[in-house]
This record gives sequence, structure tokens and C-alpha cells, in this order.
Amino acid sequence: MTDAKDGRADQPGGRARRDRPDHPEADVIIQVTDGNLALSGRPVLRGINLTVRQGEVVAILGSNGSGKSTLVRGSLGLLPWSSGDVRLFDTPLPRFRDWQRVGYVPQLMTATSGVPATVGEVVASGRLSRRRLLLPMRPADREAVRRALGAVDLLDRRSDALSQLSGGQQHRVLIARALAVEPDLFVLDEPNAGVDHSSQVGLVETLRPLVAAGTTVLLVLHELGPLAALIDRVVLLRDGRMVYDGAPPGDVSLEEFHTHHHPDRVVDTVPMRSGWDL
Repeated sequence: MTDAKDGRADQPGGRARRDRPDHPEADVIIQVTDGNLALSGRPVLRGINLTVRQGEVVAILGSNGSGKSTLVRGSLGLLPWSSGDVRLFDTPLPRFRDWQRVGYVPQLMTATSGVPATVGEVVASGRLSRRRLLLPMRPADREAVRRALGAVDLLDRRSDALSQLSGGQQHRVLIARALAVEPDLFVLDEPNAGVDHSSQVGLVETLRPLVAAGTTVLLVLHELGPLAALIDRVVLLRDGRMVYDGAPPGDVSLEEFHTHHHPDRVVDTVPMRSGWDL
């Protein structure tokens, strides 16, 4: 439930919203204040108050139609807000231009566009925001592309045509393209949808060094899965409203969590094997 006074999600037990322990005064990366968003005249998000700080790993959870993807897309300026104040890196969203600081992997997309391209070319397109159009790639650009491909275990497919890759591999190419930006904010919408456990663990290993380096990560998820090992905070949406913002649910099933909040539980991290599904 939301607090009638300020529209913020309840913090059961009176506990304040949790900042990442080692970033208590970190810069605000995303801030939505009293945000309302409607699509085709239908309210989708209502009274949203969300703050994401530098270095946090935040998961947005909720059932289908709860507004998870809409919240992410609105926060990145891909959908217009009806009212409220929205800021990205402390800049009002309509005035934000520093897009090389943001890496975004949208929901349920492969990289195939009908235009012949190699894996390396698609990933290299992520560097366009960091260099002038039509100028050749610099050594720093080539190194960023190499690191991004290595992070998703596709370096050996760099010269292959994109069309030769499976759907799961093409999605990893999109992750690599966003990584090549070298973002301060990395946003992934439903990255675990349609992938097996091994691929989910592979994503954890990809994100782990970014998290260690202080990159802010925002994830839209149906369930935490192996990513629970990295997540600091959970934001639960129901019918377009934030009904919880706090510690992850730990070993409670998400179905139970949606019905009964358990903010005092923490994630039980277990050893996991690594590897991307091919």
C-alpha cells in the first residue's frame, strides 16, 4: 500500500528506505516524484516516488500489466509522463542529453533487423554515442567492443553474421551492445525471459564486475532467480502503484511476497555454476 501523505511505498516496521550500505550518500541516478503516466488515456502508473542511487542494483517486480516495463521506459524518456517530476543524473528528463551514460536492453528483442551485419558491427554501434558520426573507431572503442563481447562469451563469434546466431545469442549481442557504451546506468527489461538457468547464471557473471565497479543496475524481472545474489532492493508494483520498496524477499516465493511482504528477510546467496546457454 502507498502512504497517503506522500505516495511512497510503505516501509513495514517504520524502517527507512534502504540505500546500498557502502553508498549511503551516493548520487541520485533516477528520481521520479509524484509520477503519473497514462497510455491512450488509460492510467498505467500512479503516484510513483522512486529514487535509485549510484551503485545500487534494483529489481522492479510485479505481475503482468503491473507497469514494470512502463516505469523503466518512462524513466528513460521513452514514454511521456502525464505529471510529476522525473530526473536522470539530476537533470530534468526533457533536458537530459548525456545518453552515453545509459545502457539499455529492451524486452523480448533479438538483434536481427533485416540488414546484413556481423556480431561485432552490432556491438560496435553501441559506441556511436561516444564518438562523432562517420569517424573511424578509436583504439578505446575497439577495446570496449572486445570487452563487451568477452563479457557475454561471444568474442569468438565477432565476425559471424548476426543471422547465424540463435535467438538467445542475439539477445546476448544486445546486452554486449549496451555494455560497449560503458554506462553508468545499465537497464535490462526482462533479461531472464525465455532463457534457461545456465543463461541466467551467465548474466549474473556478466553483471558482477559492473556492480563491483559501482555501476547502477536497474532490472525488470518476474522472478529473482540467480540474480538475487546481486540485488540490493526490490520495488514491487501492483496495478501501477508502488506497494513495496525495500530488501529482497529471500527464500519466500514471489507469489507469497506479492501477497505478504517480508522486508526483514535477506537474499540467501548460494554457489552457482557459471556459463551461458548456447
